[in-house]
Amino acid sequence: MTLFSNTSFDNHEQVMFVSDPETGLKAIIAVHSTALGPAVGGCRMWDYKSDEEAIRDVLRLSRGMSYKNAMADLGIGGGKSVIIGDAKTQKTPELMRSFGRYIDSIGGRYITAEDVGISVADMEEVRKTTPYVAGLESGDMATGDPSPYTAHGVFMGIKAAVQHRLGQDNLNGLTVSVQGVGHVGYYLCKELKEAGANLIVADINEQNIKNVVDATGAKVVDTNDIISQEVDVFAPCALGAIINDETIPTLKTNVIAGAANNQLQEVRHGEILRQKGILYAPDYVINAGGIMNVANEVHRRPITPEQGMKNVERIFHTLMEVFEKAQKEDRPTGIVADEIAEARIAAARRAKAA
Repeated sequence: MTLFSNTSFDNHEQVMFVSDPETGLKAIIAVHSTALGPAVGGCRMWDYKSDEEAIRDVLRLSRGMSYKNAMADLGIGGGKSVIIGDAKTQKTPELMRSFGRYIDSIGGRYITAEDVGISVADMEEVRKTTPYVAGLESGDMATGDPSPYTAHGVFMGIKAAVQHRLGQDNLNGLTVSVQGVGHVGYYLCKELKEAGANLIVADINEQNIKNVVDATGAKVVDTNDIISQEVDVFAPCALGAIINDETIPTLKTNVIAGAANNQLQEVRHGEILRQKGILYAPDYVINAGGIMNVANEVHRRPITPEQGMKNVERIFHTLMEVFEKAQKEDRPTGIVADEIAEARIAAARRAKAA
């Protein structure tokens, strides 16, 4: 499989493969678009089964960041990076600083932040070798852990989906299943519980399960069974491609609205969900809360946590626009959102070229 013929390649501006034998760093940095501003997106560390899987992931994630940032109207472009390896056993401060040097070599076209397998502390190490880092807890413009903002955005997105699909303006008494209760999933569950929802959760990490059960009293099911629970809302908050030919027939929900990236394995799965009467909240629209707050660092806009949370609530209105347009045109929500994002990026590209 070559880069340019990869089905996930979408006219990416730059894809950089890096290797540092001294620290064991093997990474891919993908800049999808800088039409709207510098490409911004997190760094993920994952023990990929193959290089091809890593390439596909970084291409899809970086494209998703372009669409996410365009839909949120943040004045930034989209990029992403992945470090290939086991974050629990192979990650070191030296490796993160080496990664930072490669980020620095791009000269500000890409600004990184935390993602799966990477912590804010890891990003502090990256900052020692490059200033092109966001989502930090220290510094005059630091906004801290983006997880609570992402979770709040998903919570607002669930409220929008429930209002559109079920005609209910609150979550009281509804049942929500959450797949993956790490940082974002944990905060989401707390908000859902406070709103009166009944929770069913699953996670491969036992400590994550303990944390969320202690905080919310959620019902726990096996990770293999979470998708098929009979619920009002299914919230995927783990890794992507969870909505596919095998899982769709098992779904017993009215709404899919969660924080995971690239939830649909293929674009056509959005149409299948529509035909089944399941409302899908496009992932890069609903999970934009974290990057919305991080964008304030990029633009050097001072903001309080309260203001950050308030800004994230715009996701409710953005999703309602997508839902209503999709319903009016009888088309999948994902296609509608893609077209809006693509039009904004194309317009910015034309303006830069003029």
